Amino acid sequence: MSSADDIEALRRRQLVELVEASDWFMSALRAVRSLGLAEWCIGAGALRNLVWDALSGKIQRSGLADIDVAFFVADDLSSARDQALQDRLCTLMPGWPWEVTNQAGVHLWFAQHFGHAVAPLSSLADAVATWPEYATAVAVTLTKADGINIIAPYGLNDLFTMTVRHNPARASVATYQARVAAKKYQDRWPGVTIIDAEC
Repeated sequence: MSSADDIEALRRRQLVELVEASDWFMSALRAVRSLGLAEWCIGAGALRNLVWDALSGKIQRSGLADIDVAFFVADDLSSARDQALQDRLCTLMPGWPWEVTNQAGVHLWFAQHFGHAVAPLSSLADAVATWPEYATAVAVTLTKADGINIIAPYGLNDLFTMTVRHNPARASVATYQARVAAKKYQDRWPGVTIIDAEC
């Protein structure tokens, strides 16, 4: 195994340890698991914040705009299904900023929100691979035996080196630039490196 493989394996172990050590993240995973979905995960900003807070030595947890719950069910693309699941999570854990999205249906509303049409996704892993930055194209799920499974199509390097880099799979340069401006990464975590997107 190469040194790059060794580093990736170490980061995977570190990520599992950080998730397992976080009471709030484990509570969130258990809540979502209780919905009984076959294919689901929590990722993006919630996971990024967990890791970057730890790497930055933050004692107080960073605030979250939302807890991104992604799932994949190809035979029911209704927004009502997403809302019903989100409502159940809000009942289980009131006050938490849940956001539940069936990734199988993203293509139905993507153009309206982001200005360009996209093809349907084929799986949950396929969906994670399209998230806007490589550092946030990472998610975890909780098995029935309480094991942590990681979905990281591009690896964990950007997440653990606190690097914000454009993933062009679906997000336009303009969308990436707007996210960087809005999220103020370096104000929140001074160790963050931001890579300019290539037009």
